[in-house]
Amino acid sequence: MTSPVSSPPVAGDVRKKVLRVLVISLLLDLISFTFILPLFPQLLEFYRDHESTTASSDTILSQILHGLNAYKNSFARPINDRYDIVLLGGALGSLFSFLQAIASPIIGALSDKYGRRTALLWSMAGNILSVALWVAAVDFRTFLASRVVGGLSEGNVQLALAIATDISDDTQRGATMALVGVCFSIAFTFGPALGAALSNITTVAANPFATAAGFSLFLIVTETIYLYFYLPETLPLASSARASANGDGHESAATKKKKKEKSASTTPAAVPRVRTNSHSLLNFTHFIFVLFFSGMEFSLPFMTYDLFSYGPAQSGRLLGFIGLVASLLQGSVTRRLHPLKVVQLGVLSCAGGFFLLGSVTTEMGLYVAAALLAVTSATVVTGLNSLSSFEAEVGERGGKLGNHRSFGSYLSSSVFHHLASLFLRLFFPTPFLPHLRLK
Repeated sequence: MTSPVSSPPVAGDVRKKVLRVLVISLLLDLISFTFILPLFPQLLEFYRDHESTTASSDTILSQILHGLNAYKNSFARPINDRYDIVLLGGALGSLFSFLQAIASPIIGALSDKYGRRTALLWSMAGNILSVALWVAAVDFRTFLASRVVGGLSEGNVQLALAIATDISDDTQRGATMALVGVCFSIAFTFGPALGAALSNITTVAANPFATAAGFSLFLIVTETIYLYFYLPETLPLASSARASANGDGHESAATKKKKKEKSASTTPAAVPRVRTNSHSLLNFTHFIFVLFFSGMEFSLPFMTYDLFSYGPAQSGRLLGFIGLVASLLQGSVTRRLHPLKVVQLGVLSCAGGFFLLGSVTTEMGLYVAAALLAVTSATVVTGLNSLSSFEAEVGERGGKLGNHRSFGSYLSSSVFHHLASLFLRLFFPTPFLPHLRLK
């Protein structure tokens, strides 16, 4: 195996500064994102009960529920009405994932052209609008608009990966990607529990979840302001273009020609990057993995709600446990192993976790399965992101990593809802399996 040749990394002090900004902003973003996860079942129940008391039967939610009822009745064994909330959550998860799959490559390509910082700030503007709509969501129509805007503007994670790639050489890449993964794990340790706690504080009678939404909005606005003042541009081509525009705008053609000739004579010829794995192979691997794993952060609240009557507090503790285990692993194991070994470890753990999860009947079994899935959460996606970043040139990282996440985390999640609900419902008695999703 030939190691790919990397572009020279940024200066050490710049790298430390960017990493600090990246970690703080990701923590703010992901904690805000995870607020809603343990609230979904109760939140959807609230909108269903709220709109059932209205005189009009022509609302968006009533039309969606009518479609879900027709879907349920299409089975030889009709699905019980108590699964309405689970099916509705799965439909919203599919919509959110599908919109992200569309937007992710576009956001990545724009970051390659206009710079990471510009693309990230525009993405944050969309996130602010999305959470603001949630704060004002006294009906399901507004909440649905919030999810649509959020799905189309969510580019924070893929741009963070592109920034991490910009500031790291090949020897630093695995550890840097693991650091991004640690942010995920820390967020899942504290975010769901904090969201569940805030849901108990009612500040707006018409929207009992406005307190959690309001604090989420506060975190997103804080993150945006912080990025605006402290995040430098990390895309080398964009940085060079700006420097050229600012410093060389009044130079004569002869001076520019001399500089170009001097640069050509002193700079060694660039060695072509040797690609070990094609992006198509990595994207397909990501797609197949997430198609079956497909993210327990969305599924577990619905599963525990149905099997163990969990409320937001209990679901928040379970997600916090997963986040804690994953963060410990990423800080100690994932960052030290080769990305390929990391992926292999995670896939084996995922198989064991799913075997247990498919037949779980006790809370102890649930937590054992969750521990195995935490290992998966800490390894596979981080390893695949590292492998994908190795194969991307400087001017294509945003688009390549955007496509990678689109095929994996977004597109496969959307497809999974439809395939699994048709197939697994016929063979597995556990009702939560068709409704998983990964951010």
